[in-house]
Parts: sequence; C-alpha cells; structure tokens
Amino acid sequence: MLLLPSPADGRGTAITHALTSASTLCRVEPVGRWFEAFVKRRNRNASASFQELEDKKELSEESEDEELQLEEFAMLKTLDPKDWKNQDHYAVLGLGHVRYKATQRQIKAAHKAMVLKHHPDKRKAAGEPIKEGDNDYFTCITKAYEMLSDPVKRRAFNSVDPTFDNSVPSKSEAKDNFFEVFSPVFERNSRWSNKKNVPKLGDMNSSFEDVDIFYSFWYNFDSWREFSYLDEEEKEKAECRDERRWIEKQNRATRAQRKKEEMNRIRTLVDNAYSCDPRIKKFKEEEKAKKEAEKKAKAEAKRKEQEAKEKQRQAELEAARLAKEKEEEEVRQQALLAKKEKDLQKKAIKKERQKLRNSCKTWNHFSDNEAERVKMMEEVEKLCDRLELASLQCLNETLTSCTKEVGKAALEKQIEEINEQIRKEKEAAEARMRQASKNTEKSTGGGGNGSKNWSEDDLQLLIKAVNLFPAGTNSRYWF
Repeated sequence: MLLLPSPADGRGTAITHALTSASTLCRVEPVGRWFEAFVKRRNRNASASFQELEDKKELSEESEDEELQLEEFAMLKTLDPKDWKNQDHYAVLGLGHVRYKATQRQIKAAHKAMVLKHHPDKRKAAGEPIKEGDNDYFTCITKAYEMLSDPVKRRAFNSVDPTFDNSVPSKSEAKDNFFEVFSPVFERNSRWSNKKNVPKLGDMNSSFEDVDIFYSFWYNFDSWREFSYLDEEEKEKAECRDERRWIEKQNRATRAQRKKEEMNRIRTLVDNAYSCDPRIKKFKEEEKAKKEAEKKAKAEAKRKEQEAKEKQRQAELEAARLAKEKEEEEVRQQALLAKKEKDLQKKAIKKERQKLRNSCKTWNHFSDNEAERVKMMEEVEKLCDRLELASLQCLNETLTSCTKEVGKAALEKQIEEINEQIRKEKEAAEARMRQASKNTEKSTGGGGNGSKNWSEDDLQLLIKAVNLFPAGTNSRYWF
C-alpha cells in the first residue's frame, strides 16, 4: 500500500499512473480507515507492523474478556468476612479455574460482574435480607478484589495458593516411569522461578549438555515465592512502636523459616530426580567405559613396548632360538585373536540383548497392565537367553524400524517359537528319563522274584554291618 504525505494548504494530493499514455490527475480525499490508521501511526511515530501487533493485542484481550466465563462459588453466601484470610480469593471472584493466569482485565471484569450480581443494594431491592456493616458476604468479594488487584498482595496470595500441590515424588514412585512422574512436578514448580525460560526435563534422548543445564538451573533455583500472607501477627494492630518492631521481627523469622523449608522441598525434589534419572546412570556408565578404554589403551601400549624390547633382545640370540620364539609368538597372537573374536562375539550378543530390553522398555513392554508387563519382561529375558546373535539383530531391527503393533507381533512370534522349542526339549528330556527308568527297573527286577529296590536306610545299615563283621572272619556268622 502506498502511503501518501499530507497535502499543503490549498493543494490536493494526486496520483499519476505510470503506464498511461498521458498524465492523468486524480483528486484523493484524505478520509477512510486507512488514512485514519496512517495519521495515528504518524502521531505515535510507529511503524505499520507495530500498529498491527497493537491491534491484535487489543483484539485478543477483548476476546479473552468476552470468552471469560465465571464459575459461581457455591459457598459464597456462607463465607465469614472476618475469616477472609483463609478464603480462596480466586474462587470468590469466580476465577477458580483461571487462578494465577488471570489478567488484570479479567480480574476487573470478574469483580464488576460479581458487584452487579451480589451488591447489597441490589439484593435488598430484590427483598433479600442483608447483614449490616461488614458482616455481609459481599465484604469477601471486596476483599478478594483488593488482594488480587494489588500486584504485591496478589503475589503474596499466589505464593500460598491452596490448590497448589507441594508434594515431592519419592524415589520408589519413579522407578519405572521417571519422566511421567517428574515432568509435571517440575513444570508445576517452574511458576516460582524468577528467571524466565525454565529448562525442561527432557527425555531419554536428551544430550549431556541439556541434562547438565537442567540440573544446574534447579540446584541453583531462584524462587520468588514468599510467605508474608501467612503472617500470624499484623503490625497495624500494634499499640506502640516497640510492639510493631517485635511483630515485624517475629514475622521475618517465620517467613525465613518457611522460605528455608520451601528451598529444602525444592532441593529434595531435585535430589530425588537426580538419583532416579536413568540418563545420569547412562552418562556415568559411558564415562566409566571411556576411562576403562583409556586404561586398556595405555596398558596395550605398554605391553607392545615391552614386546618390542623383548623382540630386540631376542634378535641378538641364535637364529634357531629366534625362529622358535617367532613361532611361539605367532601361536600366541592367534590365541589372542581368537580370544578377541570371542570377546567381540560376547559383547555383540550382550549389546543386542540390552538393545532388545531397551526397545521393549521404550514401548512399555507393549501393555498398560502391570501383570502383563511383568510376564512380557520374563519372556524377553527368555529370548535374551535363547536367541543367537543373528536372530537378536533381526528382531532388534524389526522393533526399531517398525511401528509398535508390528514390533509387538514380531516379538510375540519369536516368543512362540522359543516356547515351542523349549516344550519340545522338555518332552524329549522326559522321554529319556522315562526310558532310563524303565531300563533301571528291568535291570533290578529281571529275576522275576518281585524284590524291591533297597532304600537309603537299608544301604547304610548294610554298610555298617559289613564294616562291623568283615568277610573271611569266623565272627561274621553267629548262628
């Protein structure tokens, strides 16, 4: 849009079309909403984009006020004005569903609506009995507006919001579902932060830097929460300056104690989260593995250095001995290589087993039922014990690249195959045991005399008798 300057006195504003064959003068009258917006921007020395933002902000605030619906407080008429300090001021004004997120425009609009509905003069005109003085419940509405319209008093009340959950999850609660338990708790407590842009808890894939920033922020948490609203003594009621000072001292001590308890609560929350965080355990294991790898590398370098010295010394010996040493070295290297290959095979199997466990854990073991999850865990462990490396890799690739349903079907199919294999092995073992039992019965009872097998007690008694009366003596038989 072309913005035209204002014409001078006695002159008009003209627009010349560049594509016309001849110049044409057109008079433009400075009226309309576009010209009005231009004049407003020029007087305010603001750009067009800034004005659009201002208009959108006003429209959004107006729409919020229009969409605001007050929730009627059922116990409003039963409230005691003298007990205003123990009342929920947001609920009194009908803002219990908005609470600390309510804007000043919404608070003012809510107060206006409550006054129009519950003012004593209006209720008196309707024939409703009114309590005299400050004993009427309308005083609670006035007091609620007084508290919430003042930013300092509102912050004091928000600090002790009766609907806020101060609970801290224990370590046992977050043993299996850490992120589901602690994420809403940190999100809930972030409202007390003096600093904006509070870092999120993240997920299992968060980097070490993000996790470090998160815990550094919460271990150095700067809270604006204060507890002046809970002061038991009011200094305005003091009769002299000394009493007022004493009340202020008592209130400061009580606030400091509550602030200390609040910071201890936050610290307990962070400590519990840190001790249960699976990412911390993962980072520690990675750091430990890195140190062990460095240690092994140094040991390997030292070993190679010693081998080089040994080879140099052996080079000075006789040719025959050198050939023998070389042959032994080759044999040893082959043994080391075979051992390394075996270790790599074990590590690969271990890695694939852990990957299978993690994949199943990511999908919550494909069930929301605790008993089914435990059963699935047992089946997964059975797969880890029975499957070979190739089968584990194939199954892990399927779980990683497919959806939850396809992965579950593949896992259940593999479980069925393993269970069928175990069943067949069990049946074969039982068959062998039955055959062995039959062979034993035939060998012991072949004479057909119906004699029974000797029990353990009978055998022990026979051994004692043979030891007491050995063969070849005249005292073996006493009849």
